[in-house]
Amino acid sequence: MVGRESFESELKHIEQLIIGLAKKTKEQLKLAVKALYECDVKRAREIIQNDKDLDKLDLQINEEAVVLIARQQPVATDLRRLIVALRISSDLERMADNAKNIAKSTTHLGENHGITVHPSIKEMEAIASDMIDLAIRAYENEDISLARKLAELDDILDNMYSTMLRELLEVTATEPESIQHVMQMAFSGRYVERIGDHATNIGEDVTYLVKGKSLDLNL
Repeated sequence: MVGRESFESELKHIEQLIIGLAKKTKEQLKLAVKALYECDVKRAREIIQNDKDLDKLDLQINEEAVVLIARQQPVATDLRRLIVALRISSDLERMADNAKNIAKSTTHLGENHGITVHPSIKEMEAIASDMIDLAIRAYENEDISLARKLAELDDILDNMYSTMLRELLEVTATEPESIQHVMQMAFSGRYVERIGDHATNIGEDVTYLVKGKSLDLNL
């Protein structure tokens, strides 16, 4: 019984680390998009630097999960919970990388680029942030119904990105001299869209955790 209690306690700690990583990732995304709109190169560089802390947290989660697997040799649902923890941590770390890439776009654009940042990026960021919250709630509660909602939001995000990209391409047709700046905005929109994809992956992981089989929510 003591062994079981120890396992549950260590697993709970890993889950709390994942929740913490999700919160930090969401904050990085919000700050990165804010820096993009405000041409705040200084803040963008801070975001890039802070990404190292999130990488370390992902590494800590991985190490603790692997040690727990090696020591306890869990099976069935217990093993799935640890496998899912590893997958979710990886997706969150990749989300944070995308937020860092938005910050890099801000540094490429510079402080006085004179370009109006497309409004859709901020709207997409709001949806992506909601998806991070939804994905983690689905994970905490092992709720498949919440996981399925992620696919609906991801479709909205994909459509917004496609529309934005078409509009940006029209700008380059009439203002060819702005192509480098416009491309950085296109990249930033793509990074936000990718965050939505990773959130949907977490929804798939929750489905695997609960049902023991994978489900592609992007179909």
